[in-house]
Amino acid sequence: MTEVVIAHLYPRRMNIYGDTGNVIALSRRLEWRSIPYRVDLVEVGTEYDLLDADVVIAGGGEDTSQIRVAQDLVARSDNVRAAVDSGVAFLVVCGSYQLFGRRFVASDGSELPGIGVFGAETVAGDGRMIGNVVVATEFGRLVGFENHGGRTLLDAGQTALGEVVKGNGNNDSTREEGAITNNCFGTYLHGSVLPKNPAFADELMRRGMERRHGGVTLQQLDDEAELAAAQSAALRP
Repeated sequence: MTEVVIAHLYPRRMNIYGDTGNVIALSRRLEWRSIPYRVDLVEVGTEYDLLDADVVIAGGGEDTSQIRVAQDLVARSDNVRAAVDSGVAFLVVCGSYQLFGRRFVASDGSELPGIGVFGAETVAGDGRMIGNVVVATEFGRLVGFENHGGRTLLDAGQTALGEVVKGNGNNDSTREEGAITNNCFGTYLHGSVLPKNPAFADELMRRGMERRHGGVTLQQLDDEAELAAAQSAALRP
């Protein structure tokens, strides 16, 4: 098998709450299976064809970082959408998730443009939604931590990642969490999310790998420690 390519979008600007841990989790799970890989760092202004990647990871960031990233993301939006359409796997978290929708409307009415991968819009709300989150999904239970002021509403017909069992997720008025378009997953779950949710990590990796490497069967790993961490987080208030 040729090497698996993980593209890490905006690692310096979009790494709040340790979202780089998602890249580390995928890297370790590949290493434990003796699968060759490389991680490409894609910063603002970096020329990079996302069609060359198998998995793309992007995290959350502070407001100033999100504004600069939004400009760069719009500039490469055709390439992003082409990668999503071709089956590249994406995990976009919090601020990046918001930018993969149509727009973010700030409390002063100003708008930050998104790239429309998800049929969704985010509006700044009153107060932040903070705490542990448990989500029921087709990939099993997901556990993470949310800390966001935006309220994301999905269009009719836009598939959510899952249904919130505990916490808020996309907003404080529905029970939806995240969004899915093709192999692109958006979520508010920090934590970082993949280390505590190994089955989801493997699903993301498998989907990305199958596009270039054909049918993929991943060796089963011992996830006892990861599942124990998830259970501990799920039981916290």
